[in-house]
Amino acid sequence: MHPMNIPFFKYQGTGNDFILVDNRSKAFSNLSQVEIKRICDRRFSIGADGLMMLNQKDGYDFEMKYYNSDGKPGSMCGNGGRCMVRFAYDLGIHKESYHFLASDGQHEAEIETGSNIISLKMKDVPGYREENGHFIVDTGSPHYVKFVKDVMAVDVVKEGTEIRYSEPFAKEGINVNFVQSKGDDEIVVRTYERGVEDETYSCGTGVTASALVCHHNDVGYNDVSVDTKGGKLVVKYDRSYDNKYTNIWLCGPAEKSFEGRVDVKL
Repeated sequence: MHPMNIPFFKYQGTGNDFILVDNRSKAFSNLSQVEIKRICDRRFSIGADGLMMLNQKDGYDFEMKYYNSDGKPGSMCGNGGRCMVRFAYDLGIHKESYHFLASDGQHEAEIETGSNIISLKMKDVPGYREENGHFIVDTGSPHYVKFVKDVMAVDVVKEGTEIRYSEPFAKEGINVNFVQSKGDDEIVVRTYERGVEDETYSCGTGVTASALVCHHNDVGYNDVSVDTKGGKLVVKYDRSYDNKYTNIWLCGPAEKSFEGRVDVKL
């Protein structure tokens, strides 16, 4: 391993923040789990919910390689995907519609003209599992959705930890969402994320999972507004009679907060 000073970019989508690295040259592919965990540390380095590399990939505009803040490769990250699209645009990759590869397959995305709103198409969801009044949904990452009366009164870290490390989920881990309904088409979501092992200000795949469970139209088009600690997101989707979800779009802001350079060992 040898020390290297690398450029990084910090982006956030509704308070879900990420270190982004332009790795099209493949110069930073050997960044270790230990180093990723270190630079995601909020006390001793840059600090972030995760780190992402933008890689080149034949047949796509780019590949998104995502790591949790514990340094391990992560599953799909919705807010991360939206930040990556903004990053790609800022790097000069200008498209009307983006087509990129992530851990759960290919995605499309669009940037609303003249705004910081990024709409990301999520993978289709074949349904969900209901267990004792809560729901298990896979939206590219596994999610546990629990309805509560007052979401702001919940001890998210304590309750989220208990569920995440309970017998069925301890090995693989699961993200835990606490959801309060504010009407037919508006919900408030707080999420405990595995890999971060803490509450995050927002979680794109968790917001999506929660919105799917909270459909207001039994069949056809649904549009759910979601409040998170970090801001507002909208989830749009089509639902069939047998709980199949298609044409799922996660929409909301994503923007650069700052950029700099950091010493790492490669």
